[in-house]
Amino acid sequence: MTHPAMTHPVLARLERRRGWSAEERLVLDQVRRLARETIAPRAAALDRSGAFPWDNIRAINELGLNALFVPEAYGGAPMRYRLYLAVVQAITAACASTGIIYATTFHGMKPLIDFGAEAQKRRLLPRIAQGGLGSLAITEPEAGSDATGMRTRFTPDGEDIVVDGGKIFISSGDVADLILLFGKWSEIEDPRRAISVLVLEKGMPGLRVVRTEEKMGHRASSTAALAFEGCRVPRANLLGAPGQGLSILLASLNKSRPSIAAHALGIAQAALEDMTAYMNERRQSGRRIIEFQGNQFALADLATEFALVDGWLDHVAGLVEEGETDFGLEASMAKLRASDLAMRMTTEAVQMHGGYGYCADYRVERLMRDAKITQIWEGTNQVHRQLIGRSFVRK
Repeated sequence: MTHPAMTHPVLARLERRRGWSAEERLVLDQVRRLARETIAPRAAALDRSGAFPWDNIRAINELGLNALFVPEAYGGAPMRYRLYLAVVQAITAACASTGIIYATTFHGMKPLIDFGAEAQKRRLLPRIAQGGLGSLAITEPEAGSDATGMRTRFTPDGEDIVVDGGKIFISSGDVADLILLFGKWSEIEDPRRAISVLVLEKGMPGLRVVRTEEKMGHRASSTAALAFEGCRVPRANLLGAPGQGLSILLASLNKSRPSIAAHALGIAQAALEDMTAYMNERRQSGRRIIEFQGNQFALADLATEFALVDGWLDHVAGLVEEGETDFGLEASMAKLRASDLAMRMTTEAVQMHGGYGYCADYRVERLMRDAKITQIWEGTNQVHRQLIGRSFVRK
């Protein structure tokens, strides 16, 4: 049963205006049922244990959800980018850890779909369409927001590329079947031009999982530190030419950042649902707490922001579907506002629950912890504000 927040006429009208086809509606209904009946009931226990949600991943694969973004020629059944974002939001509202595992496969594999050679796609993408996990490896201890500082090194050696270095904070890095790995080509000196990218396959000699992180939130999503020690990768796994990595990276982030916005909106949606339900039930001084004007004002501001961010994300999805290539600012705006909203929404949800909100018996405690990382990954919100602000400087 849907909580009152999501049956509000304004939010319901936003949903109707998506214009889902009968096939898309069927997929979305199946995903929402799966999220509600299977994924959500497991979320609290997974958060406590930190166990990887393999049962959830198997359930997602039974619906064939990876196929939504893999081209038909490689085993997929692609649908609109809007539908992919809606699937991310629905899964995340049930379990943020499961949502980011699913989204990370898209983040890691979309550059292969967009920029890979035909032979690469025919060899690698079918395993993703069949339910394989993907990962994206960019961040290093000295290279976070500034990717040009990365030190992972790609050295050509005959038909192989030898990889040396390491990555940190890699979502699904220990379990992924395919990892999109960024590093610097040894024969190119310029730090920006040297950035290159290849696809690392699970089990390749020289790849080592150093550790998995103990995190504040998203505890059931594994986050790994990886080491590459003379790791030999076939040159056939190089995406594009040496030195094309930065352009591929920037293009891929433009499509993964709206995905992070959808992920953040899923967390915000869950918090809005829980907060609205609780405020309609909880009584103080003989009145439901939703009847106090101050609380109504807070809810009005949050719901308005949710509707605006949801509408903007739909606009960005439209740009992607129309084939626009220069939408980086719009993507940054979506990620920035959605993640800020997720943190604000979950904080207010905890506040409205009072002392109960601070206890793990209520979901809002977990949602608040899960929300924080959305302001940090895929570019910190400080970086996105700088990107947006810098666009107004006249050249």
